[in-house]
Amino acid sequence: MDDPGSSGPLGGIEIVITDRRWRAHVPDAIRRVGRALVASGCAASVALTDDLTVKKLNFRDRGKNKPTNVLTYEQPPEILLAFGVVAREARCQHKSIGNHLSHLIVHGALHLQGYDHHHPGEAREMEAQETRILARLDVPNPWKNR
Repeated sequence: MDDPGSSGPLGGIEIVITDRRWRAHVPDAIRRVGRALVASGCAASVALTDDLTVKKLNFRDRGKNKPTNVLTYEQPPEILLAFGVVAREARCQHKSIGNHLSHLIVHGALHLQGYDHHHPGEAREMEAQETRILARLDVPNPWKNR
């Protein structure tokens, strides 16, 4: 672990950074995560970690032997993000890593609240909710130019 972690602004909610690249590329990561959780109405712990950690968990829990941008767990409620995947996606989508981080925290929070995107109707509903929450955070609509 590169960083023993930091508690976020949400009282009992823990926000831990285990990959120092998060701090290097998103100096306000703790604040962004806290604001996104509050705006989403979600009380989940968050781990900003690395691709290898997420890859191992993704294989163990979902049978997929690759890293993914965000994993969510219901009990206890937790959201994990993989730095490398998030940074690559942000670069490819021409957005800041910070804004992509905010989006993915909202995305994970909505999953914890029962939203999903496996079917077109569900995806549209979830994307609309993400857009509304992100607008309150002054984060541009991530779905606008796809």
